[in-house]
Amino acid sequence: MFEKLLVANRGEIAVRIIRACKELNIRTVAIYSEADVNSMHVQLADEAICIGKAPANESYLRIDRIISAAEIADVDAIHPGYGFLAENAHFAEVCESCNIRFIGPSARAMGALEDKAVSRALAKKANVPTPPGSEGVVDNEQGALAVAKRIGYPVMIKAVAGGGGRGMRVAHNDISLVKGYHTARTEAEKAFGNSGVYIEKYIENPHHVEFQILADNKGHIIHLGERDCSIQRRNQKVVEESPSPLLETKFRKLRERMGRAAIKIAEEANYTNAGTVEFIVDNLGNFYFLEMNKRIQVEHPVTEEVTGIDLVRYQIMIAMGEPLRHSQSDIQYRGHAIECRINAEDPFDDFRPSPGRIEMYYQPGGRGVRLDTHAYAGYTIPSHYDSMIGKLITYGKDRREAMDKMSRALSEYMITGVKTTISFQQAILQDPNFRRGVYSTSFIEQLLSGARRDYLSGSS
Repeated sequence: MFEKLLVANRGEIAVRIIRACKELNIRTVAIYSEADVNSMHVQLADEAICIGKAPANESYLRIDRIISAAEIADVDAIHPGYGFLAENAHFAEVCESCNIRFIGPSARAMGALEDKAVSRALAKKANVPTPPGSEGVVDNEQGALAVAKRIGYPVMIKAVAGGGGRGMRVAHNDISLVKGYHTARTEAEKAFGNSGVYIEKYIENPHHVEFQILADNKGHIIHLGERDCSIQRRNQKVVEESPSPLLETKFRKLRERMGRAAIKIAEEANYTNAGTVEFIVDNLGNFYFLEMNKRIQVEHPVTEEVTGIDLVRYQIMIAMGEPLRHSQSDIQYRGHAIECRINAEDPFDDFRPSPGRIEMYYQPGGRGVRLDTHAYAGYTIPSHYDSMIGKLITYGKDRREAMDKMSRALSEYMITGVKTTISFQQAILQDPNFRRGVYSTSFIEQLLSGARRDYLSGSS
């Protein structure tokens, strides 16, 4: 049993982890930058230690300072949350060498899924389908052109490290490929410190469907069903739901096949703890492995709502050596859950971040409404980090009920002092194609063009 745990993160996920620890009677230590001195996670933790200035590379990305804080506080474990160092194998190694339990997969498992190109090779070894593409990193534009000629346009240039849509470009011809290749490499180097890119066939208008897995230290692995994350803007997820409308209505037999494929990936990597295997699905029902996220996901609440399983609590229990308490046959899916990410951004100014002081803050409630947030009236949203204010989740007996609750909850959510994406989320919920569950990753691009732009007119 852990007595004390350090949360190596900030914002809503830090709050989420601290709450799970309190329920397990584990004392918590928050770390924070100078910009986060008044953050909610600092106030909720049992102890708090400042580790540096506002920029992440002077605080939340400093392994030496985090480990020093952990040793000063004499903690048993570190939970990295998501982002920052959550998928950093070296950080996991350092924790292990300091006899501090890392809440996540082992450094070895992370190495097996080191980057997207390596993960593609592992998927092929596990006989899980991948999009046609390069065998690994493409070192020059001549190599990129050769791959494109072999698999045919359009192609996607993708950074091997990181995510969030950075270091990604679509090319439809040789000219755009050469330009996109160099742009993606430069962007990836700046974002991840790794300029490596690979190339794969671009599946047009795909569906983005991911499977949540849990694996204990005894070799037992289960999946907890799927989440549909196709509502994206610039490859960043905006709305997530479970179950997937596509798998519920059009391709019901895919759930079992994709679930088995997700488990195969985890088995091949000797994976432990929580993880997410991401796929794309085309309009014919073919699915392809994209990558594995080696951490808890931002969108994990929708899975918790439909399965009744607390994923963060399970993460901690697995790290303490507890075996899985569920078999695959135990997992039951009930109802429908939707999550909307609420960001401090201006949807009428190309989603420009809107940091600043929250003046009024009124959050929605009621049956079937959940809000994971670190925000409150008087809180100042820093300009140094992700602009997320919180995640609004609704649950209903079916998709229609979940959507109706989300529309109602969004209409009640009031924040002044900063711009937010609440009105944009409401536009998505009112779109007839979203209501019917007929959408792909190009949904938002279509929403923001043509006649559908009317959904945003008159909002603020």
